[in-house]
Amino acid sequence: MKIQQILDDQGIIHTDPEIMSGVPVFVGTRVPLQTLFDYLEGESGLAEFLEDFPHLKTPTLQVLEAIAKAMLEQEREASVHSA
Repeated sequence: MKIQQILDDQGIIHTDPEIMSGVPVFVGTRVPLQTLFDYLEGESGLAEFLEDFPHLKTPTLQVLEAIAKAMLEQEREASVHSA
């Protein structure tokens, strides 16, 4: 299952053509998921993202948890197929 689908299913991220032209955003906000990734890739990092968007602390941690679980599952599947 794709990470985007997991996040949609868990109600963390929402995609609606009426909101931000369909860009995936945190549910109940107009903050794009991409903004989190931009912070993580830049010098700002997670701490500054949470400082700038304190109301998104729990959803942000849920996003990171979902990504970590998906990555671990993908790694497990790869090791099973290579064994």
